[in-house]
Parts: sequence; C-alpha cells; structure tokens
Amino acid sequence: MLPLPLEDNAGDVIAKAMRGANLGDTALGRLAGVDPEAVQAARKNQGDEATLRAIAAPLRLGAEALVALARGAWYPAPVRFPDGFAMLTTAFDDMTVNAYLVWDPATRRAFAFDTGASAAPLLATIRERALQLEAVLLTHTHRDHIADLVSILRAHPVPVWTSERETIAGARTFAEGQVFELGALRLRALSTWGHSRGGASYVVEGLAHPLVIVGDSLFASSMGGGMESYEDAWSNNLEKILRLPPATVLACGHGPLTTVGEELAHNPFFSS
Repeated sequence: MLPLPLEDNAGDVIAKAMRGANLGDTALGRLAGVDPEAVQAARKNQGDEATLRAIAAPLRLGAEALVALARGAWYPAPVRFPDGFAMLTTAFDDMTVNAYLVWDPATRRAFAFDTGASAAPLLATIRERALQLEAVLLTHTHRDHIADLVSILRAHPVPVWTSERETIAGARTFAEGQVFELGALRLRALSTWGHSRGGASYVVEGLAHPLVIVGDSLFASSMGGGMESYEDAWSNNLEKILRLPPATVLACGHGPLTTVGEELAHNPFFSS
C-alpha cells in the first residue's frame, strides 16, 4: 500500500495561518516586506524560498519546516503496533479520512473512533480480528467523520460518545478528563476544540506505543482549520497534545500517523 499523502501542502499551511491571523495578501506582504503577488503565489503552493522565509515570522510559522514542506523534504517515519490498533482509511469526495480501532489484546474488547466515509473496513476488521466492539468515541461531528455511523450501530448497537460541547442525537456526552477503561487499557478525553466546537482527543495508555487519537485537531505537518477558533485550536494542540512525551503516536483524522517529536521538529505551526 502506498503511503498516505500529507493532508496539507505548504500553501495550505500558509492559507490557514493567514486566516487565523486575519491577514490578506497585501497586509501580509507589507509585514513581510514582499509583494502581494509573491504572497498569493505562496498561498497557492508556488512560493519561492525567500518568500516563504519572509512570511513565516508574521504568521508564527517555523521557516525551516515551511521550506522543507514546500520542497517535499519531510514525511513522518512509519509507526507500527503489533496488536491493539488499526487505522482504516476511506475516500470522501476528493480527500481521504481516517477512522481507528483500539482494543485490549488480551480481552479483544474494542472502541471505534469515528467512522470515515464508509464503515465497511472498520466492520471487516472487527470480524477478522474477533473483536468485541463496546463503544464509538467521536473526535468531532463533521460529516466526513460520522458519515457511516448508522452502519456501525446497525451491526453493533453500542453507545456513542461525544464531547458535551458538540452533541448529536442519541449520543452520550463527556466532559474533559473523562476516563474510559477497556480491559488493561485506559483512555482519557482531552478538549482540543477550535477546528470544531467540541473537538476531542483521546490519550490511550497500555499499548506498545503511547497513543493519542487527535481527529482534525492536528495533522502531520499541519493542523485543522481553526474554523471555530484558530487561537484555541493552536493553543490546545500545543498545551495538551504536544506537551506529551516525544514518542507519543498521533492518530490524525486525515493523512499519516506521526508523533509528538516529529511535529515539534517538522510542523510549521509549532516548530518555531
């Protein structure tokens, strides 16, 4: 299987940072000392290295990471779990979206995280690995992440959990700090909102690698769009996810797996 592409290119990162800073091409160009046309080219992923370095500081982006991203010079090292974890990727319109299964290897008790565009791969994995699904935990309720919830519940009528800040009909809600136990595994919910009103991440302890299911809060070399609050999205990522140990694996809503250490070194939003 070919590696998943990064969710965002350098132009996407620049566009998100510009929206977050409420800067247009002209205003950013003035701050960075470059022509608005050069900013526009960078936003379209056609920027030269000098422009990328100039606009990085006003956007609070790491210049070296931004240039490396534009060059295609970085991709996260692969991470493998011997048991207890599966990543299921499905196509949604012109992109892909990830759903996840986490289970206790001893008891085979499992949680699903989101559904992706189709729950078929998730349901097939449950059957093939003889798992007992106990709940569906949602990172957020954007359509691409809950598109096939009905299929999961038809096959496995289990509770659905979502943040108290972002509810859907029939779901149970939790506050930040809620703990879920799954055999020998322990999961703790974090409020990492900003991309969505009730975005949540789940810290998983007890597998071969420390793990956080982050949804669209964070991507390899990028972050969610901060549609609700860019500043809260940025600070929640930094203070709640990227303060975890460097080896912690980040299971993102789109794109490949990464780690805290990789993102602190290579994510333009946080490497500065």
